[in-house]
Amino acid sequence: MSRSLNKASLIGNVGQDPEIRTTSNGSKVATFSLATSRSWNGPSGDKQEKTEWHRCVVWNAQRGSGLADVVERYVHKGEKLFVEGRIEYRQYQDKEGQTRYVTEINVRDLLLLGSRGGAADADAGAGAARSRPAPARTATAARGPSGSTPAGGAGEEFEDFPAALEEEDDDLPF
Repeated sequence: MSRSLNKASLIGNVGQDPEIRTTSNGSKVATFSLATSRSWNGPSGDKQEKTEWHRCVVWNAQRGSGLADVVERYVHKGEKLFVEGRIEYRQYQDKEGQTRYVTEINVRDLLLLGSRGGAADADAGAGAARSRPAPARTATAARGPSGSTPAGGAGEEFEDFPAALEEEDDDLPF
């Protein structure tokens, strides 16, 4: 039997606060829209941009704590997220009897990448949550012994990197 793969990985911004519902059996489901954008230069050199909207659905695996609970508590409009899941197509009848088609990302994994203010939360991970944005680091707190900044620090310069390596201990474990 041949194998197949249905996997979607997206990084984007949440378009609106998630909608949280509870099913008749008590499971939670969260839905939200995620915007991904790309930009390019057109034939005449003008900048073009296109935004795609993705409908994301997150289910709790069982009653109690689950991924939908994390979405309910920590995901808000404007948040930058990484979502991974499978693409699902379904159809339904609307109130007027029209057949509607929906494409959804059934989310299995979720990472909170940063806040609306753009300050990344270094502790955010799969299932990791935070209640407010991480405080911005000051330049003095982010500087190492040589005055250079560590990776991801404010004011990081590429030229600082080789100097930081020279000051490190040369005893490598391999």
